[in-house]
Amino acid sequence: MKTLTPQDATAWMAKLSDPKAWQAFLQQSQTAPFNGAGMLPGPLSQDLAVLIEPATLTKLQSDYVQEFSALWQKLASAQPAEVGDKRFSGEAWKANPLHAFNAAAYLLNARFMMAMADSVSAAPKVKQRIRFAIQQTIDAMSPSNFLVTNPEAQKKLVESKGESLAKGIALMLADMGKGRISQTDESAFNVGGNVATTEGAVVFENELFQLIQYKPLTKTVYERPLLLVPPCINKFYIMDLQPANSLVRYAVEQGHTVFLVSWVNPDASLKDATWDDYIENGAIKAIDVVREISGKDQINALGFCVGGTIVATALSVMLARGEKPAASVTLLTTLLDFSDTGVLEVYIDEDQVARREASIGRGGMMPGRDFTAAFSSLRPNDLVWNYVEQSYLKGVEPPAFDLLYWNADATNLPGPMFCYYLRNMYLENNLREPGKLTVAGQAVDLGRIDVPAFLYASKEDHIVPWKAAYESLNLINTKNRKQSRFVLGASGHIAGVINPASKNKRSHWVNTETPADADAWLAGAKEKPGSWWTEWAAFLAENGGKEVSAPRSYGKGKYKPVEAAPGRYVTKKAA
Repeated sequence: MKTLTPQDATAWMAKLSDPKAWQAFLQQSQTAPFNGAGMLPGPLSQDLAVLIEPATLTKLQSDYVQEFSALWQKLASAQPAEVGDKRFSGEAWKANPLHAFNAAAYLLNARFMMAMADSVSAAPKVKQRIRFAIQQTIDAMSPSNFLVTNPEAQKKLVESKGESLAKGIALMLADMGKGRISQTDESAFNVGGNVATTEGAVVFENELFQLIQYKPLTKTVYERPLLLVPPCINKFYIMDLQPANSLVRYAVEQGHTVFLVSWVNPDASLKDATWDDYIENGAIKAIDVVREISGKDQINALGFCVGGTIVATALSVMLARGEKPAASVTLLTTLLDFSDTGVLEVYIDEDQVARREASIGRGGMMPGRDFTAAFSSLRPNDLVWNYVEQSYLKGVEPPAFDLLYWNADATNLPGPMFCYYLRNMYLENNLREPGKLTVAGQAVDLGRIDVPAFLYASKEDHIVPWKAAYESLNLINTKNRKQSRFVLGASGHIAGVINPASKNKRSHWVNTETPADADAWLAGAKEKPGSWWTEWAAFLAENGGKEVSAPRSYGKGKYKPVEAAPGRYVTKKAA
């Protein structure tokens, strides 16, 4: 039996993208049923089998044969197999024993292949990559994804007299023109029209970002302004979708003077921009402008996802320069310690990072479409194959959904900045080490950040695991730990964050204690119904200072309104 190394895993996964292997597999699957060899092209199954203890493999094969025999007996007696999967929950799958058998056989093969992946001799992170690759294959080969094996699509084809197929082909051709799968009716949304509609004005801009100041909705406001820094790998309006689910509007309604960074969607003119540029000319510049406009030495700063990593780095740099610009910091689904990066680890190793550095690390662009494809691959059944089935096989146009419209609105990143982030955060986890990184001329030490922190994570987040987000408590404000708070919300990376208080949906967990260990925190936490936003509002109120009259105009002095919010940077599409 062979032990799998990271290099073996990289080579093995590369085989999954070999067109010849897939062509042979597709030909095989059309002429013969699946068997104990599994669902992957022959050479790939053989490669996997040699990584498993012979006794374990024999047991897996024996169990497989028994279960497959039971399925075959049900088919022979015209009894529909039981299938507990939402992809096969339609009546058409149950009405015909053969269709039910196909679905059940597919699920059996899927379990068999995943059991093989779980049994390989490899380190946990290497095994995770194998599991991910096999899961991608399994999801792609679902009988619901092919017209010849999807009874619901066949029924619709007959009932519509071919119209559903014609419409599906038209939708597929339109998506081929876009270079991506449509997940929503994109014609239903317009940035600045019915998303990103909170009233405000751009009061500053440079080559990296526009700074938006929002109009107050209360007569008085807290004296310290609030600066929101969204992730630069997405557009800011995830925080300002529509009035009912806008985090921006909620903060304004709570009596805060809100500013927001709207990152540019970079083109070739920014191909040489670095991580230092995003810190110095991005976050630090935004902080300075907000302080000048407000006339306050200290602000409250919020960073979302990589925006939180940028904010924490910027604050550390400013503190090293002798400045203390923040009264508090809020980090939403943010990693500062990258020891556990969840399923994204499958895309990050020395070989893959080195290839990116060679191609774009010294100048170039990381295309936004690559981000979209990578994140969709993390939930392929929901974000890829569901739309293949509904749109292409059944001819059903996707419904209008603001969050998915935002998800498809891709952004590029400058190659040098992106490669620095990949290597120093995801690959080498250097940010957590005091003095390991030098940014904007200063040694970065997150321990310098000694202000109250509000940390939020989502319990089912597959991009920023909540326990990894909790580790930020062990890096910032450690001497005054009781000033900081950690709140855990239900759902995932985006839906957990964008959970309006007014809808009273989902739940969140709170614990005033902040032990070093995340499991210890959860053991003492109390679950509360509804949104975490109210917890955050209370934290901001504690750190907002006294109440003063709301500003009557945008900007101040040399910082005059440039254009109305949401500004032109956010409307720029990725090439």
